Amino acid sequence: MDAILPIVAFSVIAGALIAFIVLGSYFRKRKSEIQSITRPETLNPNLKAASKPQASKKTHHKSHSHSHAADKDANKKHHHLDLNTLKGHGDAVTGLCFSPDARSLATACGDGVVRVFRLDDASSKSFKFLRINLPAGGHPTAVAFAGDASSVVVATQALSGSSLFMYGEEKTKTTGEQKQQNKPPLPEIKWEHHKVHEKRAIITLFVTKATYGSADGSTIILSCSEGTDIVLCHGKTGKILGTVDTNQLKNTMATISPNGRFIAAAAFTADVKVWEIVYSKDGSVKEVLKAMQLKGHKSAVTWLCFSPNSEQIITASKDGSIRIWNINVRYHLDEDPKTLKAFPIPLHDENGTTLHYDLLSLSSDGKILAATHGSTLQWLCAETGQVLDTAEKAHDGDITDMAWAPTTIPMENKPLMVLATASTDKKVKLWAAPPFHPS
Repeated sequence: MDAILPIVAFSVIAGALIAFIVLGSYFRKRKSEIQSITRPETLNPNLKAASKPQASKKTHHKSHSHSHAADKDANKKHHHLDLNTLKGHGDAVTGLCFSPDARSLATACGDGVVRVFRLDDASSKSFKFLRINLPAGGHPTAVAFAGDASSVVVATQALSGSSLFMYGEEKTKTTGEQKQQNKPPLPEIKWEHHKVHEKRAIITLFVTKATYGSADGSTIILSCSEGTDIVLCHGKTGKILGTVDTNQLKNTMATISPNGRFIAAAAFTADVKVWEIVYSKDGSVKEVLKAMQLKGHKSAVTWLCFSPNSEQIITASKDGSIRIWNINVRYHLDEDPKTLKAFPIPLHDENGTTLHYDLLSLSSDGKILAATHGSTLQWLCAETGQVLDTAEKAHDGDITDMAWAPTTIPMENKPLMVLATASTDKKVKLWAAPPFHPS
């Protein structure tokens, strides 16, 4: 035991020596590191002063970023075809329509109000408008003029179902004060239909004057539901004139030809069904008969529109193509409608994938086709599909509806062809037609 004690003592002393050497080396290294960190401050005691230009530089950079963002916003809001913006809507604008004389524009808004703007000049800084408050609980989904600028048809959706209201000018004696202030008479409900499509919403609403064949020139209203049914109403009386069932699971949209002869519907399938409205000798609607089908697209048709002469239909499909159809055929002799032209949709995403069009609208002269995808707006030559112009961010939200004015609108005393677009961004924009130089 006595022999082991010296060995233990030696081991303890040796261990202490090694620990002392290691700790000494560590503290010398740590001191060196601390000196190397603190030396620049010792050499430059005005470090805080030196840091001020950096802060200033940062502020300048931030200011530059804001300026750049402002410039970007300015560029986004100003397209060379952008004429004006109709503001004042409290929610998304769900529909719009020009009056036959193009001097009024009606808009349906999610805030439950229909506004009828007066378009005396497309360049006005402010537009006067008539405000129509809808019955409580009704959400407007579409609007159309029923024959003239004083009659407006509104489609609404509520928990109880879809409704149609026709507003007309109140036929009361105008007081001297009203004459002096030049106030338009307040509109009142002339007729109304509730549960037009039961609880299904109305997705498209179109109005035209029946001028084909023996038709008496009455205004006809077409209402298309999100189901499979389409309803025709008389514009003045609201009388139901006929119904159509597309039998295609779900409607995408439906419209009526300008002369009141045909109804065409895009639905779940790639085929477009067309019906003919048959008129009696007294000019009233007699019946609605199935006429023909447009077959050729490989995927669902997203939108369609008639040519001004009612003899052609333009369709856009998810298969990435646009087709122009001749429907002026003897379908009762089994003559099929013909595809006059087909061309690819000239709109692509960043990966080069072809996008589909959500909406189509053809100018009153039949030359320019306006088309939308999301917030993008394009103008095409209707005959060739050539792109005339593009507004990539036409609105700050998706475009919900659009329409060409039926006639020119004054713009600083010059007549101009105008397109109106509505959006979820609570705005309606007026656009000039692009220069038309087809190649």
